[in-house]
Amino acid sequence: MSAHNHDLHSKLSIGGLLVTLGIIYGDIGTSPLYVMKAIIDNHAIAKDIVLGGISCIFWTLTLQTTLKYVLITLNADNHGEGGIFALYALVKRTKIKWLIVPAIIGGSALLADGIITPPISVSSAVEGLRLFNPEINTIPIVISILIILFTIQQFGTKLVGKFFAPMMLIWFTMLGVLGAIQITNDFSVFKAVNPYYAYELLQIHPEGFFVLGAVFLCTTGAEALYSDMGHCGRKNIRISWVFVKLMLLLNYFGQGAYLIGHEGKTLEQLGGNAGNPFYLVMPEWFQPIGIAIATSAAVIASQALISGSFTLINEAMRLNFWPKVKIKYPTDLKGQLYIPSINWLLLAGCIGIVLYFKESSNMEHAYGLAIVLCMIMTTILLNFYLIMKRVNIFLIIPLISIYVIIEFSFLFANITKFTHGGFVTLIIASALIGIMATWFLAKQISKNYTKIVKIEQYKKVLAELSMDLSIPKYATHLVYMTNSNRTDEIEEKVTYSILQKRPKRADIYWFVHVNILSEPYRKEYRVTEIIKDDIYRIDFYLGFREPTKINLMFKQVIKDMVEKGEVDITSRYASLNKNNIIGDFKFVLSEKYLSNDSDLSFFEKVVMNTYFVLKKFSLSEAKGFGLDSSSVKIEQFPLVLHAPENIEMKRIETHHSS
Repeated sequence: MSAHNHDLHSKLSIGGLLVTLGIIYGDIGTSPLYVMKAIIDNHAIAKDIVLGGISCIFWTLTLQTTLKYVLITLNADNHGEGGIFALYALVKRTKIKWLIVPAIIGGSALLADGIITPPISVSSAVEGLRLFNPEINTIPIVISILIILFTIQQFGTKLVGKFFAPMMLIWFTMLGVLGAIQITNDFSVFKAVNPYYAYELLQIHPEGFFVLGAVFLCTTGAEALYSDMGHCGRKNIRISWVFVKLMLLLNYFGQGAYLIGHEGKTLEQLGGNAGNPFYLVMPEWFQPIGIAIATSAAVIASQALISGSFTLINEAMRLNFWPKVKIKYPTDLKGQLYIPSINWLLLAGCIGIVLYFKESSNMEHAYGLAIVLCMIMTTILLNFYLIMKRVNIFLIIPLISIYVIIEFSFLFANITKFTHGGFVTLIIASALIGIMATWFLAKQISKNYTKIVKIEQYKKVLAELSMDLSIPKYATHLVYMTNSNRTDEIEEKVTYSILQKRPKRADIYWFVHVNILSEPYRKEYRVTEIIKDDIYRIDFYLGFREPTKINLMFKQVIKDMVEKGEVDITSRYASLNKNNIIGDFKFVLSEKYLSNDSDLSFFEKVVMNTYFVLKKFSLSEAKGFGLDSSSVKIEQFPLVLHAPENIEMKRIETHHSS
């Protein structure tokens, strides 16, 4: 582990703990807004149901969030970074091909969840206004808040980040204090720590086992907590979680004590339209303040998920799961990025969700189904990570079995939500899975049909071409991007472009290859001299979170080489050389299109055609590599897959008339 990552994960500071509160716990911290309300639903309040519900919450937060995520999964860091794709990059080393399936499903489910978290958190908070005006239409308010939230993303979260930490500290303190006040009225609520009540609830609740779907909402932020590990460090998360968990439990137990005191009534009788135990436990004079704090916390929760989505898409692009899209770096903070296309897509999705479901109680039905899929996928990958780390098999089997049972129980309990709106997140997740799978498969298919040749065979002809004055000079320096991993090989299409498409004479040929590593932050390069002053190859080794700015990096490498006297880049034109003017650089990129000569199976046809449609919406290769458009030449190159070997044809002899 590099020194930077070791520092990040072992450092503990008040500042670090505060930042952690602001970034990591938004999603899990706002769940008291809707969990108890979802458990009681429209039923009359019964003591057994309240105690059982709180017992389920207590054990879910203990087993699922604390044990699985905070204690075990946080150890699986990829050079300091967490999240399902970082975990996949780690277990990829086991060479087990099918592990890509849980990675893609998990990543897509987490993104789909990112579309429903902001609406449900903000709606739940804003609906508190009904305590004062039962008829108020909250939809326009919720949509306005979401629009503002997504619009400020482009300025980076540095600005808002300073406000986040103190706000979340106020929020968690408020949760704990409000809960503690209620608990003093009825200490019997602590009986819920006994897991027997949880078991009993699943037997007696009118919806029995399916109430787990509502309970599950208390742990939905655990996956986001793992994804954001790189921002805060493991130690800060673990220490701050002790405080967060305590405050959450105090609030849940407090809501429980309040509900037991009003046994036999329904939530509507207690609070009308705004019958939410979260707001009912507040003294009347405090309610307006409580609503304001809850709304701020909901906005912060949404923020954490939005920045998490940007990180996720960035990693997906590096792993070849997602089309190249434009990334901006609004601040100089490491790991801070902004992806405009994803930002506006998320906003459109969020507004769609608000307009479709209208009420937070309807969104609860759709919420959780996608994220439980993500958790199951993380468990599968975690299993292979533990095996890879040589953890004792007698420890792995019971551990993974417990989580498979817990998560599949949650999945079955959530399945009933499918018809009530769960299908919305699953449709979104399926679309994302489709895009990721297509992009990955298409890259694999075209890679299988890319012909690679040895540079050795072409060294002589390239050296001669460089000196052949009968061909007009194309550029002083001609740069080709290559996908070939070996330094002594090159794609056949590159040699075809230089020698046949239109012979391109240049003084120096450069082949540039970019390796994306399975660690997040590294910037290194290697230069291979193939023929002195004629052919060079540069290999860049970049971490999967580093921006690909080939233009700037290439210039830097040339500068270093010139300083070391390894290459002369002054122009070879006599008049310019005399005046020490630097030669011109021209990048040649090939854009593939599907050739009509390809003979594809039906499956390959679907994949490749979808791929080329998606490609139209993605960044061009030049922009993806961060090249200057003025010095780039794009060549169209047919991608011929399974070209028919021989075409049977019969020649007709012509008869000469005498």
